[in-house]
Amino acid sequence: MIRSLIAAVLLVAALFPWSLAGAQSGRGARVPERTVLVDRIVAVVNNEVLTLYDLNNRLTRALQELRSRNIPAPDRNELRKQVLERMIIERVQLQLARETGLQVDDLQLDATIARIAESNNMTLMQFRRTLERDGIPFEKFREEVRMEIILSRLRERDVDNKINVAESEIDNFIADRKDVKNKPAEYNLSHILIRLPEQARPEQIARQLARAEEAVKRIGAGTDFAQVVAAYSDASDALSGGNMGWRTQDRLPELFAKTITSLKPGEISKILRSPAGLHIVKLNSRRGAGAPYIVEQNHVRHILVRTSETMSDDEAKYKLLSLRERIVNGSSFAELARLNSEDPSAGRGGDLGWIYPGDTVPDFERAMKALKVTEVSQPVKTQFGWHLIQVLERRTTDASAERERLEARNALRERKSDEAYHEWLRQLRDRAWVEYRLDEG
Repeated sequence: MIRSLIAAVLLVAALFPWSLAGAQSGRGARVPERTVLVDRIVAVVNNEVLTLYDLNNRLTRALQELRSRNIPAPDRNELRKQVLERMIIERVQLQLARETGLQVDDLQLDATIARIAESNNMTLMQFRRTLERDGIPFEKFREEVRMEIILSRLRERDVDNKINVAESEIDNFIADRKDVKNKPAEYNLSHILIRLPEQARPEQIARQLARAEEAVKRIGAGTDFAQVVAAYSDASDALSGGNMGWRTQDRLPELFAKTITSLKPGEISKILRSPAGLHIVKLNSRRGAGAPYIVEQNHVRHILVRTSETMSDDEAKYKLLSLRERIVNGSSFAELARLNSEDPSAGRGGDLGWIYPGDTVPDFERAMKALKVTEVSQPVKTQFGWHLIQVLERRTTDASAERERLEARNALRERKSDEAYHEWLRQLRDRAWVEYRLDEG
């Protein structure tokens, strides 16, 4: 209640600064004949507000992104509603992250931004100057990167890390591909997603189906597919034309995989229904066999300290910091792993052998890839506890033959992840309390 009152006072002060001034100046304060609306609320998401100012900023950026991709912009009002819905989905996710203690500290954030600058062949200072020259305040950029990292890790924690692929599924997957001598064909797809609430009422289904049919009609009339995506799609990739990139059939959601075989390049599917909502798929193009499956392997060892009722997060992290200091000062990593690690690899000095992409959980893999050879990481938290990680060697290898099961596992995980992510977002959105005020005022 107190937070609501404070927010209301601040909002009044922002919208009508003259009203407080008049109240303070006493009798005789002149009420202006005309007021200028500085800002207003366009939606309330649970206990937080989204403002017209923020919506207009996001709308401007959406239009800039569409222009940069040479995608014709849809009707401004249509796009504004789509952008607002994406802001709502985004805010609900950030609220969940905050409520469950998911954070990105400044050290992690600075390291990420440094990597972004490096990938653009700039020093951090050059990168900052470039941003500011383009009218992007550096602090605002930092917070947007922080938000993107949080959203990515939230998906990893609540969706990707909960996906299991059974050995029997891998066996069936490999058996289905036994007759394929070369790599299977790859497909470039774009899609439109129109979400349906869980246990949607008939009138809700009818309304969303009408939207999907309208989108199909506009595509059929010659409107650019990417423009229709921007106007209608509820998916996170809507501003990039809904493009899913190149994928083999087995890496597509099962619903899409069954559909594309009957499509020719340039054609769109009929309206498809999944638990997440309604879909329209366009096959952009198809291509044949690709290059050998070259991957980077890391020879890794680690020390794991699990958290429990008797070992808190802070205690586990402090213990690993102490062990790291001893290793940096010359102590044997292998010996300390044997004495302290709670992983089955402890007897081998923490040695995990050669690790392929996808063999470890995302938090571990991300930290491992960021390390230089022989460097010892800072404590890294995963769902299993806290780790010290050291990369002993790196190499690239053709994994086409010996890692057939890994390919199968990754393909199945990717397929399940896409489906589970859209379902998770739908459930998250359905649980949120949202009040729209976009058309007021």
